[in-house]
Amino acid sequence: MSQRFLQISDVAEILNLSQRAVYALIKSGELPAIKPSKAWRIEASELEAFIQRQYADTRARIESDSLTDEP
Repeated sequence: MSQRFLQISDVAEILNLSQRAVYALIKSGELPAIKPSKAWRIEASELEAFIQRQYADTRARIESDSLTDEP
């Protein structure tokens, strides 16, 4: 059985981002997370939903011809 919750370090590795960048995504509300104790946890399904939203956003930017390096 796969893990239900991931640590920030796991998510950072999966997304090839820094842990600070993952924390910023959590703080902005873009990546839902919980903090059941002293450490943040991200549900695997929430990470997958975040990834799918990013794909959808990219497709929309491509279709509107506004694909740049800036979000």
